[in-house]
Amino acid sequence: MTHHSLLHDGFLLLGFAMVFVLLFRRLGLGATLGYLVAGAVVGPQVLGLVGEADQKMGIAELGITLLLFLVGLELNPSRLWRMKRDILGLGLLQVTFCGLALAGMIALGTGFSTTAALALGLPLALSSTAQVLPMLQASGRMRTPFGERTFAILLFQDLSIIPLITIIATMSRNPADANGPPGWQLALFTLLAVAGLILAGRYLIRPLFRLIGNLGEREMFIVAALFTVMASAAVMETLGLSTALGAFVAGVMLADSPYRHELEADVEPFRSILLGLFFLTVGMMLNLHAIAERPLFVIAMALALVLVKTLVIFLIGLAFRMTWRGALALGLLLSQGGEFGFVLFAQAQNAYLIAPDAASLFGAIVTVSMATTPFLMALTKPLRKEPAKPQGEREGPAQADQAAAIIVGYGRFGQTVAQMLIASEITVTLVDRDIEMIDIAESFGAKVYFGDGTRLDLLRQAGAEEAQLILFCLDGDQISPDLVEAVHQAFPQAGIYVRAYDRRALIRLKKSPVSRVVRELMESAVKMARLALEDSGVSIDAINRAEDMYRTRDRERLKIQIETGDIRASRDRIITTPISDMPAVATESER
Repeated sequence: MTHHSLLHDGFLLLGFAMVFVLLFRRLGLGATLGYLVAGAVVGPQVLGLVGEADQKMGIAELGITLLLFLVGLELNPSRLWRMKRDILGLGLLQVTFCGLALAGMIALGTGFSTTAALALGLPLALSSTAQVLPMLQASGRMRTPFGERTFAILLFQDLSIIPLITIIATMSRNPADANGPPGWQLALFTLLAVAGLILAGRYLIRPLFRLIGNLGEREMFIVAALFTVMASAAVMETLGLSTALGAFVAGVMLADSPYRHELEADVEPFRSILLGLFFLTVGMMLNLHAIAERPLFVIAMALALVLVKTLVIFLIGLAFRMTWRGALALGLLLSQGGEFGFVLFAQAQNAYLIAPDAASLFGAIVTVSMATTPFLMALTKPLRKEPAKPQGEREGPAQADQAAAIIVGYGRFGQTVAQMLIASEITVTLVDRDIEMIDIAESFGAKVYFGDGTRLDLLRQAGAEEAQLILFCLDGDQISPDLVEAVHQAFPQAGIYVRAYDRRALIRLKKSPVSRVVRELMESAVKMARLALEDSGVSIDAINRAEDMYRTRDRERLKIQIETGDIRASRDRIITTPISDMPAVATESER
């Protein structure tokens, strides 16, 4: 019966989620709202097709855990250092001032106690990472200075959930919380747990991933990634601490490892599914009757939330010397409530700081505020549009942390390509699956990320959506025309360059949307032949004629082979005997 119920509920939840998410995406409202509405419709208060939301929430909260793990993976030390002013300045001021302003508004407008107003206002200061980041990516602004600042604020917001949970626990009226350990003891346990997790990551987790990478066990890499997240969260839960903090620390301790991109690509599908289930469950748990009794309150508070956050963020942006248009865009983009608000409202309810009806009402307020963002961004677009700058004053593309080129394969061939690009001041991201090669490269100062660069999801994680060049420098015949076509379809702005194993590979790839194909041995073979001829006393003119003769005949033969698809075509163009009676071919210098 349980097995049937699980399949039955899963079928209905996924079916309704698919319909509503597609509909809301089509309307430009985002996937998060689609999940929330789908959960409300399928839940006990509308159609009543699926119940037991409390039980499902235990599984769904893994989505939040995985989200914080991915946030931790973003904390590359060099990127953090470069963004420290925006993270610790913009982020801290935004959460603090928005939280206090909203808490004051709630206290004055509703008559709630100070602790209840803080338990509601501080979570409302957080925006929706799940909604804002896709909007930035869709508009192509993710790697711009504006996008970097937005990401810095969202990053600080995601990190602030840990201290916000601690603040709510400190204000708790729940006797169970009162009987818990004192604050100083919790702080000590937290520091010790974080230190232990970091040591475990360095001396246990990294060697584990290195072993799995050497064995080439693709599915075990996924198992190890999920094990790392859940083990870190379980350690924190055992100590009575935040499981989200454990997952976050797990991400941080692997952020600077060569496995970062592979981990992001592997965990992302699980994060997406479980986070969707989390929003579905929240939708099921919304008290629609309480909301229906006070619809004007929900709408008025949602509009007040958007107005207060926009104004506060606008003023902070001006203080950080943003243009008024940029500050307004930042305020509007972050004006909604976020997914972590639902988590913190549940914490506040468990701490007896707010009633269940208040949690449902403010959950609905967050939902309505999220629905306003796409419309506000569309309506204010003409106002926010920066005036055209004179030629020569346009800003260049953001290079930091977003490479202009992605090189897949860092062997003998890829190393030469990478060094020449870097010497020309083109930033590169290096990806390889050879653990030994990665370790050797690191000892020489090169940062190479572990991962299968022929996977579209991993290329996307590495920044291929904004890269100018994607260069496949892999050994062997690993690049197929289908792969090139898929990469071109996914990242049409990038030129695709392929190291071809042999003539057959080159013929296959010539009809694909590849920018250039290079036979890996041709130029070095021609070079060796020239050196041998020089050492044999052959004149430079004769050597040039021999090279031009070979290249011309090879080019003609290749053209016919591509047209016919027959590797044996035009065999008469192969030079197998001396051709003394052939007319001399003009050298490159004579053309």
